Amino acid sequence: MIVHGPDVCHWVGVHSGGEYHGGGQGIGILKDGRIVCGVLFENCNGRSIQIHVALEPGQRMTREWLYVLFGYAFNQLGVSKIIGPIDSENKASLRFTRHIGFVDEAVIKDAGKHGDLCILTMTRQQCRFLKDRS
Repeated sequence: MIVHGPDVCHWVGVHSGGEYHGGGQGIGILKDGRIVCGVLFENCNGRSIQIHVALEPGQRMTREWLYVLFGYAFNQLGVSKIIGPIDSENKASLRFTRHIGFVDEAVIKDAGKHGDLCILTMTRQQCRFLKDRS
């Protein structure tokens, strides 16, 4: 079941090694009464939005789930770019994020929790998880 709201935001904060201080939108998957996958969208300025993702071990992001997430950002919010800040030591997240179509845009040295802060982005035109790309 798909759920949304501040509970998902807090869950993503805890499970991604960060903190949630309010604002943004959380969208998650609920299984057996608990959140197992979540995304926090924040800092929307009309043109771009930041995304943070957390998954319990063994969980996967399905194609249908990706359609929901990218549809929300690109179609409902109307942004033209999604920004994913990822610590350079989080190799699994970097690999997955690149696999679904994000591209490396910048690296901020010594700004990650454990390493550098990699800034990956995806534009509407680069997204293959939209039913309508116009």
